[in-house]
Amino acid sequence: MKLSAEACPELSMVDVGGLAAFIMKIQKESGEIPWSLGGKTDPWDHVESAMGLSVAGEIAAAERAYAWMAAAQLPDGSWWSAVRDGVVEDGTRETNFAAYLAVGVWHHYLITGDAGFLWRLWPTVEAGLDYAVAMQAPTGEIYWAKNEQGATDAMALLTGSSSIYMSLKCGMSIARRLGMERPSWGRAWAGLGRAIADPPSHFNMIKARFSMDWYYPVLCGAVTGREAEKRLERHWDKYTAPGWGVRCVCERPWVTMAETSELALTLAAIGDFKGAEMVFAWLADKKYPDGTYWMGVTFPDGVVWPDEKTTWTAAAVILAYDALRGLTPAARLFSHQSWQDGYWRVSGQENG
Repeated sequence: MKLSAEACPELSMVDVGGLAAFIMKIQKESGEIPWSLGGKTDPWDHVESAMGLSVAGEIAAAERAYAWMAAAQLPDGSWWSAVRDGVVEDGTRETNFAAYLAVGVWHHYLITGDAGFLWRLWPTVEAGLDYAVAMQAPTGEIYWAKNEQGATDAMALLTGSSSIYMSLKCGMSIARRLGMERPSWGRAWAGLGRAIADPPSHFNMIKARFSMDWYYPVLCGAVTGREAEKRLERHWDKYTAPGWGVRCVCERPWVTMAETSELALTLAAIGDFKGAEMVFAWLADKKYPDGTYWMGVTFPDGVVWPDEKTTWTAAAVILAYDALRGLTPAARLFSHQSWQDGYWRVSGQENG
């Protein structure tokens, strides 16, 4: 796949331990991981940060984060979309937020081989996925949320549904490892995959301006093979700024380090490691003197904005680096070939 005429620079080293230390500095005693010091917490980015801790070998800190998820889960299996210091800031209950715990839990298990951890988190994972699956439309997409009063917002997001597609794969892997089957999840996953592969007719919250709508259907594995390559090639120039990163929104001269890391992770998922390393190398100079990465930067003027240091940005960098360097047994979590080979159905190492 032709991505750029420029040569691929050498992949720079990432201080995984230092980034994990930054995340743990923000983490609260309860296990909660806010976006930033004094910032809000949302369940999706909290799990992403926990995954970064797992890669770094900070197992106790990661498990405290997952224990917080179990403690904070609402009776219907969802979580509030945003809390700050124990106060609900956004009472929406999003389906992709509820489902994503399955990805983090399976990721952590692949690194630790601890089946006891799976058993402890299984009720929470199961309830979260059941919440999401219960909001699936007849045409396969999954409605994005309920409001604080419990009314369903019958709108669907392509990125959110793609995240749920990955979550269902991981949830079914957890169930199999524990000797259970969840055929309702399998049916939901199949229908969701068909909907994702045939947008935009199924998604009435169109956010095509956002780069995540471009690469998430590939990252999650709903679009694979030559179709995945064509999708990335088709809009490459629309969303990337070579040497700078990946735009958050296509028409704005602002790139973010998290989106750049996720595109590298997506390219690695389809086996394009040369392209992934090229994209990841764009991050090399996008960090503060303490080693934490900028949230975003405008180009070509190079203004860092905002100046917030976010835990989920650090985690996204760690996850992409793991995919490129194979630091842990979870490095190929998003690999299309690994899922096709059935590698994830049974883990090779188990403790308990």
